[in-house]
Order: sequence, then C-alpha cells, then structure tokens
Amino acid sequence: MQKSNLRYYLHLHLIVFIWGFTAILGKLISIDATPLVWYRMLLASFFIAAYFLITKKSFELDNKSLFKFLLSGILIALHWITFFKAIKVSNVSVALVAMSTGAFFTSLIEPIFFKRRINAVEIILGLIVVGGLYIIFSFESQYALGIVYALISSFLSALFSVLNGLFVRKHSASLISFYQLFFGALFITVYLFFKGSFTIDFFVLGNFDWVYIFILSSICTAYAFIVSVDVMKHLTPYTVVLTLNLEPIYAIILALIIFGESEKMNTEFYLGACIVLLVVLVNAILKNMKGVLNKLDKLKQSKK
Repeated sequence: MQKSNLRYYLHLHLIVFIWGFTAILGKLISIDATPLVWYRMLLASFFIAAYFLITKKSFELDNKSLFKFLLSGILIALHWITFFKAIKVSNVSVALVAMSTGAFFTSLIEPIFFKRRINAVEIILGLIVVGGLYIIFSFESQYALGIVYALISSFLSALFSVLNGLFVRKHSASLISFYQLFFGALFITVYLFFKGSFTIDFFVLGNFDWVYIFILSSICTAYAFIVSVDVMKHLTPYTVVLTLNLEPIYAIILALIIFGESEKMNTEFYLGACIVLLVVLVNAILKNMKGVLNKLDKLKQSKK
C-alpha cells in the first residue's frame, strides 16, 4: 500500500472509530434522546455553516432540492432519535448489533428507487441476520424495547442512505449534510415548541453534558461528515465498505472498556452478534466481487 493511500486508510479508520464513539457519547449524555439529537443537529449545522463561510462555499440550492433535503433531514432526525433511544433503554452493544441489519433493509429498499431486481443472495443473508437477532432476542428479552428502537433506526438509516445515494449525483456531500442537519434541527424545534419543552430547565445541562454534546456535534458529526467524503475518494469502495463495517466492533469494545459490567452480555448474545456481524462482512465482500466482475465484463465487451 502506497504511503498516500496508507494515510487515507488510517484516516478512514479514525473516522469509523469516531462514529463508533457516537454511541458511547449517547450513553454518557444524561438528557433524553430527542433534546440530545436537537443539540447535535443544531450545533453541527452551525459548524458546517462556519466551514462554508471560511472556505467560501456556496449555500445556493434550488427549491426542489430544498424540499428533498427537508424530508431527508426529518428522516435522519428520526433515525438518530430512535438510535439514541435504543441505547438509553438497553445498552450500546444491543443497539449496535441490531443496527447492523441496515444492509438487509437496504437490499429491500434499493430495488424500489434504483429499479433493479431484488437480489436473492441479499435476502438469504438478511434472513440469517434475522436468525442471529432471534438468538439475541430469545436470551436477552429484557432488551426487547431497545432492539425494536434499533431496528426502526436501522430501517430509517437504510432509507436515508438510499436517498442520499440519489442526491450526491447532483450536489456535494457537505451541502447535503448542512441542509439535512439544519432541517432536522428545525423539525425537532417545532416538535419541542408545541410540546412546551423549551423551559429554562431544558437549557440547564451538566458541565460534562455540554462537553460531550460539543464533541458529538463538532468531531463526531461536522468533522466526520466533511472529512469522510474526501477520504473515501482516495480508497476503493471495497476498502471503504469493509472498514465502515468495523464501526459496531469498535463501539462494542469501547463500551466494554468504559461501562464494564453493564455492557457484559451472556454467551448467546455474542453468538447472535457474531452471526450478524459476519453476515454484514460477507455481504460487503460479495458486493465488491460483483462490482469487480461487472467491470471485467465491460472491459471484455469494449475489446470485442
């Protein structure tokens, strides 16, 4: 591996580690999931806006795209709320393993938007994931609500990812991120306003909460969103996908180190978790192989 590529590869691992740390911060922050996401999205949109002003990037966008980003911003807000809810009512390990079902949900959603056939292999792999989750559910039933929240979050994440796959064809990732974060924060603001949540107590947070929220919104959101786009341009899709799939592993190990006993699960949980994570890695490898074979076919046809 060349030195330049090695630098980007290590940087990608740092970003994945940062994203894994998001779940840890969600557990450490004492406030409920909805205000947590409000602070995260609002502050992150400010940080990205500052980045735009410093680098003199344009905020210009047509009305049609604004409406699309409004809807997808609401989608990511709901995804993060259910994600942090899952962590709050269960623990980091349970939430992240259940979140690994995203690839299965994507295999069901992608054919609708990209007008392609449902891949039978992906469905089989998805059913194996369901089997892994069933093992966890059977022996860790006290975390049932957390698993449900995480599955909802995983579905919303898959839907959001597929939509973003359409958006990046026309707009830069940083511009998309800014408007989605801003509209997500706006959506939660309206919800909290009508709920009457904006009291003096709402803005009174512990010192550590402010520190954790600052790290979450600046490093884990704004920085990771902006930098990841540039890093991924210099690496193969296979390397990127495989590395991204290490996020739950990083986070689970971190959770065991930081939270100790509350994150220790029984043997059956780790059996189910291994099944889920292994399927996720196999799916990534198969997708890469398919991409390579398609390129080879096109190359052969061009030579004829």
